Amino acid sequence: MISYDLLPAVFAGLTAFSVLMYAILDGYDLGVGILLPMDQDEATRDKMIASIGPFWDANETWLVLAVGLLLIAFPAAHSVILFELYLPAAILLIGLIMRGVAFDFRAKAAIDYKRNWDRLFKSGSVISSFMQGYMLGMYITGFDNSFAGYLFSVLTGIGVIAAYGFIGAAWLVMKTEGELQKFAIKTTQIMARLAFLNVILISVVNVYVNPRVFDKWFEFPLVMFVLFIPITCVVLFIALEIIIKRLPKPHDRHCWLPFVLAVGIFILCFSALAFSFYPYIVPNQLTIWQAASAPESLNFIFNGAVIVIPVILAYTFYAYRVFNGKVSDLKYH
Repeated sequence: MISYDLLPAVFAGLTAFSVLMYAILDGYDLGVGILLPMDQDEATRDKMIASIGPFWDANETWLVLAVGLLLIAFPAAHSVILFELYLPAAILLIGLIMRGVAFDFRAKAAIDYKRNWDRLFKSGSVISSFMQGYMLGMYITGFDNSFAGYLFSVLTGIGVIAAYGFIGAAWLVMKTEGELQKFAIKTTQIMARLAFLNVILISVVNVYVNPRVFDKWFEFPLVMFVLFIPITCVVLFIALEIIIKRLPKPHDRHCWLPFVLAVGIFILCFSALAFSFYPYIVPNQLTIWQAASAPESLNFIFNGAVIVIPVILAYTFYAYRVFNGKVSDLKYH
């Protein structure tokens, strides 16, 4: 049995891990939806959707897990966050529902109406991504309800659309061939640049609105270690810029590198945010210990977590291994 003093930190880590897995896995399939080209032929859109078909529904499991952990392990934080973000969270769910409905009905609709369902799938992807970024912006500003707070949240919403478009395009570089891959390569370069600008924007505003974060990052001698995160992130963006210009290569060599670099960038950016706010789970309001459930509750759900999370990881690994390789034509059964 883990001591109560350590349990809140363990569950904070599990919640953060679930959010990160969701941002990476559902991020790329949201990105594919965002990039869905309505001006191209149906076969291109079919190929793009086929690349995420075996995975996209299961990827959302991590969002359910993250929200569940937050609710059970940190009910006080869940109450504050949901109260402040109730409306954008509702719109986010509407966007996710739109995606699910469109994915299923595009296969059953008449040819004349299939494009409309594709538009709905794309719209649901954009709405879901934007609201996630909007919620992130509100969280970073400590739920600031001023005009500046709303403006920053809108900018982060646009930034998350770019970030998901970036990792979605990198996924297509890895999973597709021919003209679609060339489109994905060009889009990856554009979206990566937009994502890089957004990372800079969020970093500057985060330090500006949270003076404690500035002190934490630049406190000596810790600064000598934590600056490794932004420096490495910049290096990965530069490496991506160099590599993407040299693709595609004969025999499709290194087509997986953009996606791996994108995942690395996501991990580093998320780590920077987690370090900035730890030990607060609600910025400047509640620490993980203040928001934690009773010891009995934490011990009970910990026993469940050590079973559920490895199962989800095993299933995820198995699914990606089975459907490894280039995408095949989309088929519905």
